[in-house]
Amino acid sequence: MTTNFALTRSFFHLPEGIVYLDGNSLGPLPKGAQARLDRVLEREWGEMLINAWNDAGWMDYSVGIGNRIGRLIGAAEGSIVVGDTLSIKLYQALAAALDLNPKRRVILSDTGNFPSDLYMAEGLIRASNKNLELKVVDPQQVADAIDDSVAVVMLTEVDYRTGRRHAMTALTERAHDAGAITVWDLAHSAGAIPVDLTGAKADFAVGCTYKYLNGGPGAPGFIYVAPDLIDRVRPALCGWLGHESPFAFDLDYRPVTGIERMRVGTPSIIAMAVLDAALEVWDQVEMADVRAKSLALSQRFMDFVDRHCPQISLASPRDPAMRGSQLSFRFPAGYAVVQALIAKGVIGDFRAPDLMRFGITPLFIGEAEIDAACQSLKEVLDREIWRQPQFQQQKFVT
Repeated sequence: MTTNFALTRSFFHLPEGIVYLDGNSLGPLPKGAQARLDRVLEREWGEMLINAWNDAGWMDYSVGIGNRIGRLIGAAEGSIVVGDTLSIKLYQALAAALDLNPKRRVILSDTGNFPSDLYMAEGLIRASNKNLELKVVDPQQVADAIDDSVAVVMLTEVDYRTGRRHAMTALTERAHDAGAITVWDLAHSAGAIPVDLTGAKADFAVGCTYKYLNGGPGAPGFIYVAPDLIDRVRPALCGWLGHESPFAFDLDYRPVTGIERMRVGTPSIIAMAVLDAALEVWDQVEMADVRAKSLALSQRFMDFVDRHCPQISLASPRDPAMRGSQLSFRFPAGYAVVQALIAKGVIGDFRAPDLMRFGITPLFIGEAEIDAACQSLKEVLDREIWRQPQFQQQKFVT
């Protein structure tokens, strides 16, 4: 199957006159989401009421949607479950990994990791009595820092700030050689770049679904556990839906066999339904095609900036093998430039202290959008439109 990007674009609601380069932060609305919501609200919740848990298959969403995501990231059937949030799933994965490696105390991460992941690790350390340590190094120092003291290597594959990409397979092999377990955050990988969790021999992976997977604001997270590990995992968050018999309402916790032991609370069916509808787009998509188109569009953007925008500097790696599906540029007044672009209908975002981010999402972005964004960027910089007072006032969400 060859991906038809004109077709995939038609699956999204894209406001007229807007160039949307922020799908790396929040994907646009899939047109099929409204019909799916209408069905869930009217026919299922409205007419079936509580019977919909059985008759509409609500209880099967978590694993069923997990399998759809699994196809995009090289995960075996039945190795992903969806629900809760990325932070909760990260906590689960990290706690389980530490439990599997009890003689070691060090969690190794890097300064490019998403801060929330580090916060969750810090919280887990405070809650434990195991004298755990979080060691954070420069991204280029990760491989050398993996030694026989490390219990878990916890990394985000693609840096949210610059798009720099870790070599998952090589670092996982290095971790395993040293006796460590890996936890990979795929927030900026799933739906953006080809991922092969099975081939990389990853132990755990987590991710969100509201970025490149277009599941909507607050869409649920997911967790992957390697099939050879799952029945050894003792969940740290022992939710009732991870119990082997939830509706027996036993007072003691016994985890169910398989990936469903990583379920915690009752899933948000409305959010799950929107995500399921969003994933229908991916039935028409090959990740290799997405990657090839992303790299071509990114190169087009970089070439223009190199020729016409000397005021800004590329923060993302030039080597495409080292980069995810976004471009970031440094500029001291980056926030104001992004706000001026938004006023012109080109939506990117900003990350402190000086990074302007632009997501390259081929499902709905093509050459025309890249060219329009580039021309607007040049105009904002050349005419110093960003200096206008209205673009200096920082909003809560940047």
